[in-house]
Amino acid sequence: MEIFQKTPEDSASILVLLIEDDQRLASLTAQYLEKHGLTLQQAHDGTMGLSEAMKLRYDVILLDVMLPGLDGLEVCRRIRQHSDVPIIMLTARDEEADCVMGLELGADDYVTKPFSSRELLARIRTCVRRARGKAGPTRRPLKIGQLTIDPGSMSAAMQGNKLDLTAHEFELLRILAERAGRVLSREQLLDLAKGNAEESFDRSIDVHISRLRQKLGDDPKHPRLIKTVRGSGYMYSGGDDL
Repeated sequence: MEIFQKTPEDSASILVLLIEDDQRLASLTAQYLEKHGLTLQQAHDGTMGLSEAMKLRYDVILLDVMLPGLDGLEVCRRIRQHSDVPIIMLTARDEEADCVMGLELGADDYVTKPFSSRELLARIRTCVRRARGKAGPTRRPLKIGQLTIDPGSMSAAMQGNKLDLTAHEFELLRILAERAGRVLSREQLLDLAKGNAEESFDRSIDVHISRLRQKLGDDPKHPRLIKTVRGSGYMYSGGDDL
């Protein structure tokens, strides 16, 4: 019988994305981690895993190297273009080059299969302890066309002119800009903004979009920057500069 001492990160739920094509291993790993209080979402190929990684703010991503479609190294590279979320690579390979490549692409740690579930849990907790409060979308300045966003200072500028945004407006613009070219439903926008907005924000996505367009100088009747996709949601297109 295993006995684990309560740790500070146990006081808040740890949300894990497990990207693993071996469904038996994924199921066993999920059962073990969930038994110890973690919350898991699973994906079984690289394309699905990348899509899931962009939807929510995970505390850590467990990423298999050998995946159908996009392999784990490519998924890691693409995630790092948008997020600083901790990534632990899972590899059955013994070659040191795979581990080194993963770390060079931005992975935080790696575990070689077959691995001890207890060791994996410890590594997850270590990564989360390190990154708690930092994980999620990248805090480096982001530039898309004429728009520049600095998550660190919570400031944004269009064509070099600073935008006067509320905290709600900034958060919504950041979420849309970091996923430029992708349509996000109102539900996805609410999920991504969770923890950064008051409850009133839940009922005013359309109002915030309207105000953002005005502050960005976007034509409300024929918007070029934040587009409405009927029946689906909103998308930041960046205008002609994307």
